[in-house]
Amino acid sequence: MLNNFDRLLLLRGVSIFRELRDDFLIRLSAVMEERAYPSKGGIFKQGDEGQSLYIVAAGQVRVHIGRQELARLDRGDFFGEMSLFDTEPRSASVTAINTCTCLELTQSQLYEAINETPEIALKLIGILSGRIRELNLENNQLRSQLGELPTAFPATPKKTSGRR
Repeated sequence: MLNNFDRLLLLRGVSIFRELRDDFLIRLSAVMEERAYPSKGGIFKQGDEGQSLYIVAAGQVRVHIGRQELARLDRGDFFGEMSLFDTEPRSASVTAINTCTCLELTQSQLYEAINETPEIALKLIGILSGRIRELNLENNQLRSQLGELPTAFPATPKKTSGRR
């Protein structure tokens, strides 16, 4: 179990909360639920309904689609933030790599916090915009690489059967 001071230190290190005042972080940390997951335990699955953001407090998790790993996250990293703003199903699964503890912030808890401190909404929008920019850059790089494939792998002439 994390005590109040440890929760505050953890939240201070999370990028979306880093610039917020301590009094707000203390209120926020007080409403967050602490959840423990066993090694290889599922936190949520792709397609699940989601309304929570999670912060890794201890241990490590992997974000994946099927067997394809998208990311590994450690203490202070967060995931599930998209579900705070839309009603779409989870876009990936998250599984504990080893025994881990996460703090969970629900959509309703966040909305109450935003009513009290609107600056958190701006911070979250900035983080999400940054992630979209990264994905756009990655997408453009992949498209560029796909455009180069014909020169990297020129078409081979069709084999003829030997008849004329």
